[in-house]
Amino acid sequence: MENGNEPFGSVLVKDGEVILRAENTVFTGHDMTNHAELNLIKLAAQHHDGAFLADCTLYTSTEPCAMCSGAIYWSGVGRMVFACSEARLGEIAGIGLNVPSRAVLQTGARVVTVVGPVIEEEAAEIHQQFWPKHLGKA
Repeated sequence: MENGNEPFGSVLVKDGEVILRAENTVFTGHDMTNHAELNLIKLAAQHHDGAFLADCTLYTSTEPCAMCSGAIYWSGVGRMVFACSEARLGEIAGIGLNVPSRAVLQTGARVVTVVGPVIEEEAAEIHQQFWPKHLGKA
């Protein structure tokens, strides 16, 4: 949000160490596909192969959309943890496809462990502050 974008962020962790970070850049990048998770996966693919990523965990502030879930699957990342669910985001902002990430990730031949929602109400607070103002409902 500080950089003028929507309140979404992701980090990639291996062995307890944050190795990459990314944020949503939809507005500043002038590209509706510049979601935090997709930005992170693109960075990860530039530096690491699927075997490396299989042992990584992607932590993200909000449950990934269907597009980002597909990217997570194809990247080879082995585990994904999200804070605020897509359903909760929908309640707050009235946006989204309402396709749970598990629904996308469970359709593949490769297993991606999904954990979440975790600390959902804390994660929802930033959305409660951002979306009403952004959508002109405040």
